[in-house]
Amino acid sequence: MKDLDYGHIKIKLKSVMEKENVSINKLACRSEMQRTQLKAYMNGEIQRVDLSVLARLCHALDCDLTDIMEYVKD
Repeated sequence: MKDLDYGHIKIKLKSVMEKENVSINKLACRSEMQRTQLKAYMNGEIQRVDLSVLARLCHALDCDLTDIMEYVKD
């Protein structure tokens, strides 16, 4: 059986924050999240996404889910 390459999910949180000129401290306050957790999302170091975290980020940044995540085919 051939191994399939399913692609990956790219987290674009850092670029959205830069575009909106929102610091990690401001986003942590708005989303009621810890900076360490935000840094993991910003650096793409998460393995499993939390839907409530994504909802908080979208609300705090006034954006859509597709603004902070993208499916990349390999």
